[in-house]
Amino acid sequence: MDHFPGTWGRPRNDVYGAYDHSYLHTTGPKTHTSSPAVTGTSVIGVKFNGGVVLATDNLASYGSLARFTDVKRLRTFGENAVVGFGGDVSDMQYIDRLLESMDIRENYSSHGNMLNAKNLHTYLAKVFYKRRSEFNPLWNHVLVAGFDGEGKPFLSSADLLGTTFSGPHLATGFGAHLAVPILRRLFPEERPIEDISKEEAVSALKDCLKVLFYRDARSIDKYSIAVITKDGIDLKEDEQIENQSWAFAERIKGYGAQTK
Repeated sequence: MDHFPGTWGRPRNDVYGAYDHSYLHTTGPKTHTSSPAVTGTSVIGVKFNGGVVLATDNLASYGSLARFTDVKRLRTFGENAVVGFGGDVSDMQYIDRLLESMDIRENYSSHGNMLNAKNLHTYLAKVFYKRRSEFNPLWNHVLVAGFDGEGKPFLSSADLLGTTFSGPHLATGFGAHLAVPILRRLFPEERPIEDISKEEAVSALKDCLKVLFYRDARSIDKYSIAVITKDGIDLKEDEQIENQSWAFAERIKGYGAQTK
């Protein structure tokens, strides 16, 4: 009997030759960031008359496992800017440290001006492009919401390639396929932003989060939502989707180990 488990299941050396370990030795670059392990899914944003609303769920998945159910993926910057992160959670934490250090520098600077959302988006786009050009990308897709230098509502995205675009409503991840069609139906292009109220925008995002909970296997019913206006940021991080249809499953009894 072979008492060495490391050799179990391998071809016999006397028949096929010794096992070749050379593939384990490589001088190539590390590729950790090209295979993200813990990831977050969709970020959704909508402009309305007087501001922007941004929302994400609180799940971070380990592959297909819903592993971490209390990960907040909205980050505030200053008094009128919020960044929503989709993608790799470790890269999100790295960017969060970058933004925190920049926030400290801005607060202690002598000029007395804070970066607005448009400045912040430009900075993040350059960071993404730099890391992509070094073949060490930050595996994220972010939405930046707030106000530009003229005081108008601002919403724009940047991805791991440094690609950027803006719009009245945006989404990342699976939300780009499921949430954006809902938002386009509710807020068509011919409808001006001035006609969209804060209540309408918040209600639309909650409907989108509910659809994503039903249809996206990497989403849960707990979410964070931020409403950015000239008065500041109203951030709620422990919200629950209401009136969800999946609740009926809790009342099903008599199968498996359930006895009551």
